[in-house]
Amino acid sequence: MKSCEIRSYQDLTVWQEGMNLAEVCYHLTNTFPKHELYGMSSQIRRAATSIPANIAEGYGREYRAEYIHFLRIAQGSLKELETHLQLSARTKVGLTTNQSVEPVLKQCESVGKSLRALIRSLQKKDNNTNHNE
Repeated sequence: MKSCEIRSYQDLTVWQEGMNLAEVCYHLTNTFPKHELYGMSSQIRRAATSIPANIAEGYGREYRAEYIHFLRIAQGSLKELETHLQLSARTKVGLTTNQSVEPVLKQCESVGKSLRALIRSLQKKDNNTNHNE
């Protein structure tokens, strides 16, 4: 989608990717044992939903520097999610398999690339306008 067509955070590809990732994480954690509902399942779901939520919150901020700040928070949540996913697939933890987690981690990688690209683009705009926020 072209930048001139962006009317809402919902038009952002990175937000859409983040929503898809969160949805996949909910589906994955539905396969976890019920005793993990308030443990690892909850941690994965919170980290996953934090990604698109912070993208949206940043988009709604008045200043570009605040937007970038929230995108960086989304990056942190993404790294937290990756860690929880990797831990849940470890043999001694045994909540899921590497085979189940691998495609989700690939989605994480894609979201991470999109986040970095958006941050770079916003920083470039700041540098081009000499605007300090």
